[in-house]
Amino acid sequence: MPETIDFAGINAAALPALPLILRRWLPDGRVVGVEFVARNPRRVDRHLGSFKINVRSGRWCDWATGDKGGDPISLAAFLHGLSQAQAARRMAGMLGVKVLQ
Repeated sequence: MPETIDFAGINAAALPALPLILRRWLPDGRVVGVEFVARNPRRVDRHLGSFKINVRSGRWCDWATGDKGGDPISLAAFLHGLSQAQAARRMAGMLGVKVLQ
């Protein structure tokens, strides 16, 4: 039987810690209301404003490029150039939670 990564569980564990995680990954960003606003490190982004992450839901979007995702794992995959599975495993390790269901 193949291993099943607990994406939902890892994302759920990440949400309460998301503001702290974002400060580590995007140190020049800041919380504005329910959004973390930062420069996108994957492109030449000189100003805060177009790259936003909702700290309650984990949804994120770069309004300048259209890159977007619906959860912390997809953000980790995008920022670090990983697959969804690699990002989930890395995030689970960072959070100290189980990877598999």
